[in-house]
Amino acid sequence: MPTPPTNGTATSAPGPSRRRILAAMAAALPVASLPVLSSPASAAPAGAALPGGGDLGPNVVVFDPSTPNIQGRLDEIFQQQETAQFGIGRYALLFKPGTYNGLNAQLGFYTSIAGLGLSPDDTAINGDVTVDAGWFNGNATQNFWRSAENLALTPVSGTNRWAVAQAAPFRRMHVKGGLNLAPDGYGWASGGYIADSRIDGAVAPYSQQQWYTRDSSVGGWNNAVWNMVFSGVEGAPAQTFPDPPYTTLDTTPVSREKPFLYLDGADYKVFVPEKRTNARGTTWGSGTPRGESLPLDRFYVAKPGADAATLNAALDQGLHLLLTPGIYHVDRPVEVKRANTVVLGLGYATLIPDGGATALKVADVDGVRLAGFLIDAGPVNSGTLLEVGPEGASQGHAGNPTTVQDVFIRIGGAGPGKATTSMVINSNDTIIDHTWVWRADHGDGVGWDTNRADYGVRVNGDGVLATGLFVEHFNKYDVQWYGQGGRTIFFQNEKAYDAPNQAAIQNGDTKGFAAYYIADTVTSHEGWGLGSYCFYNVDPTIVQGHGFKAPDAQGVKLHDLLVVSLGGKGQYEHVINGIGAPTSGTTTVPSTVVSYP
Repeated sequence: MPTPPTNGTATSAPGPSRRRILAAMAAALPVASLPVLSSPASAAPAGAALPGGGDLGPNVVVFDPSTPNIQGRLDEIFQQQETAQFGIGRYALLFKPGTYNGLNAQLGFYTSIAGLGLSPDDTAINGDVTVDAGWFNGNATQNFWRSAENLALTPVSGTNRWAVAQAAPFRRMHVKGGLNLAPDGYGWASGGYIADSRIDGAVAPYSQQQWYTRDSSVGGWNNAVWNMVFSGVEGAPAQTFPDPPYTTLDTTPVSREKPFLYLDGADYKVFVPEKRTNARGTTWGSGTPRGESLPLDRFYVAKPGADAATLNAALDQGLHLLLTPGIYHVDRPVEVKRANTVVLGLGYATLIPDGGATALKVADVDGVRLAGFLIDAGPVNSGTLLEVGPEGASQGHAGNPTTVQDVFIRIGGAGPGKATTSMVINSNDTIIDHTWVWRADHGDGVGWDTNRADYGVRVNGDGVLATGLFVEHFNKYDVQWYGQGGRTIFFQNEKAYDAPNQAAIQNGDTKGFAAYYIADTVTSHEGWGLGSYCFYNVDPTIVQGHGFKAPDAQGVKLHDLLVVSLGGKGQYEHVINGIGAPTSGTTTVPSTVVSYP
C-alpha cells in the first residue's frame, strides 16, 4: 500500500480500503470484556407523572480538574472499548469547565467526549483527544461510532490525531494547533465530518478518501484524495474539483447546530442553538452562541432499558428526552408529537426495535431536534426505522425546521437485522445534518438476504437539505429523492459488496440501482460533492450502469460527481445517467463529472 505524500499533495488515491476483507485481520485481536449495564429504569406507577431531571446514570463519567487519576479512568474505558465494535458498552465522558493538563483521551467505540461549558474555550485540555487504528493494524476504515464536542485542545506535539471513519463527528472543537486525520503510518482511512469548529493550524487528511467540513475555520488544508467538501468554512481551499477534488461553497444555505449538554453554575442545561442562514464560520467565535437554554428538569432523563411506553409517557407529559448511554429496546415507536421537542442521546444511546416496529416517529410539527443516537435494526423486518413526518405530510417548516443530527442507523453487524427502508423524511424543510445509514458489510448477521435492507434514505418532503449524507450498502437504492427543492452538500456511498451476481442487482433494463436516485417527477434539486464507490467482491464481473440517476429538468443541477471502482471489483459504465466515462481496470481512479447537466 502506498504511503501518501506529506508535502500537501496527493498524487493518487491510496489502495482500496475494504472493510470486509480487512475485517479478518482484526478478528484475531483480543476482545475486551464488556460492561454490565445498569438495570432497566423503572417506570412510574400507572397514572403517576414521570419526573424531569435527575442523575445522568452509570455510563456518564463526569470529571472536574480536581478529579484524581483522570488519565487512569480514561485508559480503563478505552481498553474496554477499543476493539468492542459491536459490543454493548456505551460511555459519555464529560469535562466540567476548567483546565486539564497532560491528558491523552483515546476514544474507542461508542465513546463520546465533551466539555460542559457554553463555549469550547471554557474547557481546556492541554493534551490530546486521540483516535488511532492500532487495534486494526493501522487501518482506520472501521473507526466508527465515537465523537468529540465542545473542547479546546492544545496538543502535546502541536497536532491532534483524529483518524476516523463514518459516524464520528468532531463538533464545536477548538484545536490550538493542527489536526491529523490519518492513522499512525498513514494507513487507509474513510471519514468524516467536522462542524462548528476552529482548527488554528492546518488540517492534514493524508489518506482520508473523503471528508465534509461545515461552518468552521481552518488554518489550512493540506491535500485531497477523492472528495473533500467545504461549506461555510473560513480558510477552506478554493473550488478546484476534480484536480484537486475540492468542492467549496462559501456558505451553508441553512444550518442549526446540534443541541448540547452544559453546566450553568451547578445546574445541567441543554443548549439549543438557533437556525442560521447563509452561515459561515463558528457559532461561538465572537461570543456566547445564540439560542435557547432548557433546564434539565424539562427532560426525562432515560436510563438504559427504559421501554417505549415509558418514553412515550414522558413525551406525552411535555418532557423532552435525554437518552443516557445504553441500550433501549422498543416494542412500538417512540412518538414525538409536540413541536420543538428535543430528543438528545449521550454516548451513542441505542434504540433497537423489537417485533418489526419502527423505532421513532415524528409528527408533522415544527422544530423537533433529533440528535446523538443510534438505531440498530432488530431481527424481525421493520418497514421503516425512523420516520420524520407521517406519509403525506404537507405543512411548511422553513422558519423552524426539524433537524436530524448525528443520528445513525445500522442494519446487521451486531446481529441479524432487517428493514425495508431505514430513514424516511416526509416533513418539508427537514435538515439532515450528518448521518451514516449503513447496511453492515461485516460483523454478525451479515449476508445478501440475512440483513436484507432494500432502501437507505427516502426523501418525500419538499425543501429538505442534507449536509453530510453517508449511506452505504443497500440491496437496491441507497438514496431515493421524491421531494421538490431538495439539496445535498456532500454524499458518500458504497454499493453493497455482497451482491451474488449481476441478476441480483438488475433493475429492469438498468444494470444496478443508482446510489442516489432523483425521481422523474422532480423538477428542482441541487447537489454538491457526491461520490459512489463499488466493490463487488463476491462477483467482480458485476457492472453498475451508473452511480447517479436524475431527470433531465432545468431545475435539477448536480456538481462535482464521482464514481470509483475499488481495485477493479466491479465497474461503473457511467457516472450519472449515460454521462461520464466508465471506470476500468484495477487502478482505483475516479471517473468524474463536474456539472450535470
